[in-house]
Parts: sequence; structure tokens; C-alpha cells
Amino acid sequence: MHKVSLTALARHQLAHALESGSGRSAKTVFGGHENVMRQTMIALRAGVSMSEHENPGEATVWVIQGRVSLICGEDNWEGSGGDLIIVPNARHSLEALEDSVVILAVAKH
Repeated sequence: MHKVSLTALARHQLAHALESGSGRSAKTVFGGHENVMRQTMIALRAGVSMSEHENPGEATVWVIQGRVSLICGEDNWEGSGGDLIIVPNARHSLEALEDSVVILAVAKH
């Protein structure tokens, strides 16, 4: 059994993102390249985005804190702390509207 404090990890990742020149920080919480499912905590400074990219499989974005916008073509979904956004199976981007921490969960096909 392995236990992770998401609260402590979110605090650490956000501090790292705020200090980083890129304005972002990420850490795999569970899984990896050898697993079907992967959960990654991503912290983004306000105004920083993950540029448009393909969806590698079934995916969700769980907003831990802050406010983000997931953009897919003309569609836009905003989420704040506690929201779960289902990622469409299409090219999309993610932008932090405030200093934010999310967990990206992906199940690769």
C-alpha cells in the first residue's frame, strides 16, 4: 500500500511552479509508462497554459485548487476547486486562470 497526501503535494508543486521560469510543475502520483492508467499532478501559475495537444486516451482533469479553462476548438469548459472535467477525445489545451493545481488522469488505449 502507498499513501500520498494530495494537499501537501499540491502545496509543494504550486510553490515549485511559482518559482519556475516556465510557470509549471508536474509529478506523477500513480502509474507511469508501463501502466494503463497514469495520474499526474500539474501546477500552473496564473496565465500559463499547456499548449494544444492530442488526447492520449480516456482522460479527466480534477481541479484541486484554483481555476482553469480546458479549450477544445470552439468549446471551453471552466473548472474550479473540486470540479472534474472530462477531456474530449480531440486536440485541446489547458490554461490556468488563477494559480492552479490539477490532477490529470489518463488511461491509455
